[in-house]
Order: sequence, then structure tokens, then C-alpha cells
Amino acid sequence: MWNSKDIPLFPAVGAAVLRFAPLTPLSLAGAHLVKTLIRRHPSLFARLGEQADKTFLIDPTDLPFAFRLAPHVDAPSLETVRREDAGAWDARIGGPLAALLGLVHGVYDGDALFFSRDLVIEGDTEAVLALRNAIDNEEIDLATELTALLGPLEHLAAAPARRVSSLVGSWFGVALTREDERHA
Repeated sequence: MWNSKDIPLFPAVGAAVLRFAPLTPLSLAGAHLVKTLIRRHPSLFARLGEQADKTFLIDPTDLPFAFRLAPHVDAPSLETVRREDAGAWDARIGGPLAALLGLVHGVYDGDALFFSRDLVIEGDTEAVLALRNAIDNEEIDLATELTALLGPLEHLAAAPARRVSSLVGSWFGVALTREDERHA
């Protein structure tokens, strides 16, 4: 079993460098990722029901920016923003990047992260629970989804990407793939 001391933080030097990085490339990649997610998991945001009209601020607290997710069924979007420019949101999910990735990949229990204060939820908790359940039901694996961005080259890159994700994840103690994918 893990405890909060096991959750690594993004290196401070890397975060300092990212403070000066342009966010447009990350936002463009996020937009493409959302399109790919919808193509590969068409019911992902539909599962949110009335919560799909909410805006989520996904805030990796050890990075100098956050992600603004608007999972609207007709026009979902994912934008990279500076915290001070995040604008209005209905729900904020904050915590170290490794905790957020572990939550997506089913390695960490959301309730345990919340009660250990490694994860902070603000705003509409019902919307956050709906988002968590939708992601869990679809068994989203970010490494697989990022590989899918390669289009026709996906099948060539999938196996090496899984191996690299597993290796890098084990080096840094970060869940870069779903647990069942790592042991497949």
C-alpha cells in the first residue's frame, strides 16, 4: 500500500524551466488529445450527463500551469493555462502530477488521496465524482491515448511506447499507464 510520502513531486528545476515555456503547444496537443479521446471513447463525456456542462481545473500543483477541461458533449476542450489566468471553473482537482496520473490510471484511490490531503477538491464535488467515474469506466490510459495521436503509426509505436512508459514510470515512481496495461 502506498502513502503520501510515496508520491513523487515533479522536479523543481523542471518546473522552473516550464514556468517560461509557451503554453500554446501544450494547448494544441490537449485539443488533439481530446479529439482522439472522443473518437476512441465516444461515451466518455456523455457519461457525465448534466455535469458535462461544467468546467474543471485540473491543477498539478507541482507544475507552473494547470489544465482547463470543458467536457461539453458538443465541443469538448482541454486548454493549458497559467493558474492566475485560469478564469472561472466549476470544480478544481489539485495535487501533485504523479497523484493525478495515478488517479487516472487506477493506481491510487481517489478517496485515500483526498483524505490524506494529497488531492484537493474544490467546487462541485458531484461533477468531480462524475468525471472520475467516467474516466474509470472507460479505463483511460494516457500512454495509449498519446500513442493514438500518431494516427497510422500508432500500431508501430504502441509496444515501444508501453515499454518506455513502464521503464520511465518505474524510474520516477509515476504511473504512466494503467496497472492492467503495465502487467499485460
